[in-house]
Amino acid sequence: MAAVPSLLAVENGTVLDLRIVVRRRNRLALGTILSEATVVTCLHLDPSLPPEAILAVEELLLDGVEQGHPEVLYFWESPRPFVVLGYGQSADREADLDACRKSKIPVLRRESGGGAVLQGPGSLNYGLVLRQDSDPSLATVSGANRWIMERNARALQSLLPSSLLAAIRGHTDLALLDPAGHARKVSGNAQRRRRTSLLFHGTLLHSLDALQRAAPLELLRSPSLEPEYRAHRSHANFLTSIPANVDALRLAWTREWGGTAPGLPPEPGRIQERVASRYSLESWNLRR
Repeated sequence: MAAVPSLLAVENGTVLDLRIVVRRRNRLALGTILSEATVVTCLHLDPSLPPEAILAVEELLLDGVEQGHPEVLYFWESPRPFVVLGYGQSADREADLDACRKSKIPVLRRESGGGAVLQGPGSLNYGLVLRQDSDPSLATVSGANRWIMERNARALQSLLPSSLLAAIRGHTDLALLDPAGHARKVSGNAQRRRRTSLLFHGTLLHSLDALQRAAPLELLRSPSLEPEYRAHRSHANFLTSIPANVDALRLAWTREWGGTAPGLPPEPGRIQERVASRYSLESWNLRR
């Protein structure tokens, strides 16, 4: 494991020391990597990163691949709960802003689309930053959704007992289907595109109990747009946990996508600038 030198970012006017740890993945330790694996680098973001810096790093990684840097698979999980909205969502429609303020839960906005998410312990996040010419399917939004979600479903299925099926629901949800055909969500995903590259990222809910201990699910309102399979269920009745631990999830995704070489994080100054200019601003995060 190799550690990248300390990074700096700003949270509420305070300069923080942010460490991004880069772990090298060895092919022999991973076993057989699928022949269609495309990612060549892998990053594991340190859990001490504040939420605003995580979102800045995601955007900067996309900028990097757009500028010719290697494609990357990355992972993170925040020990601190926070709400993150999709790019086009109305903050007060999707989140209970008063409850979030009272609970001191940050409400932020990411650059990708999709719905609002409660982040925190129990929710591992992965991200893929790919060149659009890596595969013909990546040329369109719908093609990228289909191609990436099929591979993600395959990675998830490798971790499940025979009684459960990993299924794609909606456009970019992964759900677990029980023998009776009941579907409960374990992963939500979203996409952001540049001219020649794209970011595709999502959640992998491995402990709903841990997430609920960190913050109430009711900080999120019932979504303004919901997939048909949700059937107006509450958050608690709609979500469930993947029966696998964090290490198993990381390994399954790395086997599917590659990522055997250590990636390089964005430069510290660029992270600080992006946090200060976007992710720390109410005008960005809480716009209606």
